[in-house]
Amino acid sequence: MSRPAKPETALVVTATEQLSPTMIRVSFRSEDLSAFSSSVFTDRYVKLQIPREHGSSEAGTSEDGPVVRTYTALNPSVEDGTLDIDFVVHGTEGYAGPWAVAAKPGDTLVALGPGGAYAPDPAADWHLIAGDETALPAVRAALAALPADARGYAVIDIPAPDHEQPLDHPAGVEVTWLVTGDHTHHAARDAEGHEQLLLAAIRDLKWLDGRVHAFVHGEAAVTMHGIRPYLLKERGVPKADVSISGYWRRGRTEETFREWKRELAEAESA
Repeated sequence: MSRPAKPETALVVTATEQLSPTMIRVSFRSEDLSAFSSSVFTDRYVKLQIPREHGSSEAGTSEDGPVVRTYTALNPSVEDGTLDIDFVVHGTEGYAGPWAVAAKPGDTLVALGPGGAYAPDPAADWHLIAGDETALPAVRAALAALPADARGYAVIDIPAPDHEQPLDHPAGVEVTWLVTGDHTHHAARDAEGHEQLLLAAIRDLKWLDGRVHAFVHGEAAVTMHGIRPYLLKERGVPKADVSISGYWRRGRTEETFREWKRELAEAESA
């Protein structure tokens, strides 16, 4: 049975803002943002159709039509017809980053969605939120959605101190900016060393009493092969209380990353 087609929303750029050396926020308006009216997830995402003339060519992409890239949709207002999307930019790599750098008011994109699967459980005793720069928009949305009396931790992996950004969060949630050194989506560097730093930071957190609700997203080897076993096996957190997956994988485009995720899911279900 085929899945129903995701709604298409036409977006028009209204403004851009440099949030950090490698992150640009693009603000959009739409004549019809009704596709978001029933969205209850804080990790709501859309699939953007990026014109192929922007950015460098990538292995594994079709030569025809736009390139599809997945991004968290922030601050959607159905009434005002506005939303924001934060893009991670690494020079001329890829398509979406260069598009965001060049974006100007009046430019247009088509967004498919939204999708999503996570919203912080207000009944949880505490929250663990973690990820790298690619997950920062979803982390931002999750922190903003927490109850005012929420307790817990947020650990955010960034390449340098000047990549920190202001985040609204409850006073009871401790935010740690973990500086792990310069890295890019396709950098040929030791993924194991990167994983140990983020995993070690989470291991070092004082484990609080009660039921935890966790949201952990970022580089796939870090999240799926490092943090996931720690939470599910070592700490015994039920799967229902964990939202964890990879947003990207070193050395892979989004197309080949999707293939890797399918292969992983099939292997785990076998």
